[in-house]
Order: sequence, then structure tokens, then C-alpha cells
Amino acid sequence: MNHLGTQTLETERLILRKAKTSDAEKMFENWTGDPEVTKYLTWNRHQGIEDSKAYIHYLQENYSQPDFYQWIIEFKDNGEPIGNISVGRVLENIRCVHIGYCIGRKWWHQGITSEAFARVIRFLFDQVGVNRIEARHDVANPHSGGVMIKCGLIREGILRQAGLNTSGVCDMAVYSILKRDWEDTDRQSNSSAIQTFTK
Repeated sequence: MNHLGTQTLETERLILRKAKTSDAEKMFENWTGDPEVTKYLTWNRHQGIEDSKAYIHYLQENYSQPDFYQWIIEFKDNGEPIGNISVGRVLENIRCVHIGYCIGRKWWHQGITSEAFARVIRFLFDQVGVNRIEARHDVANPHSGGVMIKCGLIREGILRQAGLNTSGVCDMAVYSILKRDWEDTDRQSNSSAIQTFTK
């Protein structure tokens, strides 16, 4: 794979970027300090802004690694950080990556996470040379699966008692998308857009 590290990416509403020290207060306020946001995640909620500062420091120390992908999700219109999306695991031998994400409760059900995820998918397939992107969620958190489906991932099955998060041991639903799946969907979308334009 052609690892490029955490590059700045843009969508219609969002900028995906590296974390800044100045993000700590909003990060804690918007998502890392919220027990509802971290309910099904693998890390405990931050107890204060100092925890968020320490997390940012960890990110900044690792951004120089070419296979380190950790984005802050920021609104273009006001520059407010509202969540994060990342590559949690890289399997070089099969060109596979695992994606994780979370977003502040205030912005749930607005298509923001799927907008960010779709942009990351394009970057990983187009520029990094990934062949398989996978994601998992606690079966008790179906809304996370909705994001995956919206981004074209296919549900592959349930891994029983295979996950551990802040709610305990859990069953994990596994989803994936292959580059060929994404290319087929992308071609179909472009074809539909052309047909609509020419009518």
C-alpha cells in the first residue's frame, strides 16, 4: 500500500484534519467527555480536558508515521471539531484496514458521520491502495451499522462475544467493502448522474 498518513480531506460540509492542541476543550465538550457517545466504544470517556489534551498529544506524536490515520471531523462553516474517524488496524498482507468513528450527540442522525466515512473510503481506495475496508459495531448499537450500510459496506455476519467495550463483552456485527464493490457503485452513480443531466 502507498501510505500517506493523515492528509487533510474535504467534503461539502466538513474538513477532516489532524488534531490541534486548541481542540481539547471542544473535543471534551462535544464527544470525549460524553458517556452516551462512548457507551459502545473501546475507550472510556475522558474525565476532564486534561485527558483530551493527553489524547491530542498522543495523536501529534504519531502523525509522522505514514500508516497512522486519525482525523478530527470539523465543520467548514464554523471550524468546530465535532468528532473523529480513524484507521484502527492495518493488515498489510491483505491490504485491509479497519475503520472506527464517533461523533458528538448533538450531531447524530444528520448524515455527518457517513459523509466523513465516504470521503475516507475514497481516499483509502484511490490514493492509499487499500483493497478491503472493514468496520464493526456492538449489535446493541445498530445506528453505527446504518452508517456502514449508507457508505456501501456489506454486513458479513455476527462474531459472538468477540468484542469488549465500555459496556462489557459484546457480539460484534462485521461489515466490509472491497475496492471492486466501491468502483462498481461509483460507476453506477456517475452513469445515473450523466443520464439525469442529459434528459
